[in-house]
Amino acid sequence: MTASSPVHFISGLPRAGSTLLAALLSQNPKVLAHGRISPVAPMIIRLSGLMAEGEYTSDFSEEQRERLLRGILEDYYHPEPDQIVLDTSREWCTRLALIGRLYPKARVICYVRDPVWILDSLERLIVRDPILSSRLVPITQRSTQHDRLDHLLSREGVFGYAWRVLTEAFHGPFANKLILVDYQTLATNPRQALEKLTRCLGLPAYPYDLNNVTNRDAEAFDNLLGTPDLHRIRPVVSHERRHCILPPDVIARMQGGMFWREATIHLQSKAQIIV
Repeated sequence: MTASSPVHFISGLPRAGSTLLAALLSQNPKVLAHGRISPVAPMIIRLSGLMAEGEYTSDFSEEQRERLLRGILEDYYHPEPDQIVLDTSREWCTRLALIGRLYPKARVICYVRDPVWILDSLERLIVRDPILSSRLVPITQRSTQHDRLDHLLSREGVFGYAWRVLTEAFHGPFANKLILVDYQTLATNPRQALEKLTRCLGLPAYPYDLNNVTNRDAEAFDNLLGTPDLHRIRPVVSHERRHCILPPDVIARMQGGMFWREATIHLQSKAQIIV
């Protein structure tokens, strides 16, 4: 795998469609995509830190560093010569410059969704377990809904962290690497969303089956987090209408958060937006 090899990345907000996208694209035999976050980004970050700091810094040339970092992704996926890799991690939004160096043609697909419904979805997952054992929230902050939501929104929370790095990337100098995809578009018009992504990423065309979507490799990972069904997807792509279970003050706090839908925002960022 070289710097010109077909590699792209999936990042963005939780509960916003990244698992569904990976499951759909995995139907294409020319695409290798994880249905959940992979260990590739953490391994690259740790190795790059070792090569950049401390006693071993002088042992690596620039060419060696790039080759070793690319080797992590290559050896993890071991793709066929004509396959396209899509790796998933929230961390990719923080490593756009590195992606540009290792894979100049790569793009980062960021799925986005109304923050109110993301938090609603996370809260439903957590309270589905009456013992509240989900590791998405520390045990000391699981007692009340407001406690749980405060943690999810914090800088350490699964939503708060993803939101912060996404907005930084969207307004940053490497925003041209980003493709933002609205969850609403994928859920209500999946064929259109897939066609646009196929063109943007240069993926080979494929007749995706929207009525038979599966995600086979996430059950053990979800159980480890104490959050069964975290990456579960419905077999048929559709938009589910439901009542919001968040308190009014949280809804009011998060309203207006869909910045990517604002007409003026398209002039403030080089990111591509699919809505």
